[in-house]
Amino acid sequence: MTVPRMRQVVLDTTDPRGLAEFYRELLALEYRPGDAPPPPGADDPLGRDWLVLCEPGGPPRIAFQHVPELTRPTWPAGHDVPQQLHLDLTVDSVAELDAQHPRVLGLGATLLLERLDDPDEPLRVYADPSGHPFCIFVS
Repeated sequence: MTVPRMRQVVLDTTDPRGLAEFYRELLALEYRPGDAPPPPGADDPLGRDWLVLCEPGGPPRIAFQHVPELTRPTWPAGHDVPQQLHLDLTVDSVAELDAQHPRVLGLGATLLLERLDDPDEPLRVYADPSGHPFCIFVS
């Protein structure tokens, strides 16, 4: 008997192109054929609806779906709106974690939580530009 395979993670967003660009830069992914941004000033109908990013030359990994509004999680500061889903990303060392920090902030993420004193799993938790939490931790 076969079992389903995970195709991709889909994130709701009010700005599919903007969030896709954030994760494309962060994770060095590329657009699925046909989803790349149009030339500057041209209409971008796909960028208003549904976009997919892939590993270079590989399968889909993450997609972005337009929603008219999105309530940002209040976690970890509050529990009114839970995080619902988050992505776990990893680096090999604390030095790499520190090197990623200004890059991630520069791409538009917001720092939500730092746990650098954990000897087993130092990490930082960020919110992407749409508010979805993601972790970068040392494995």
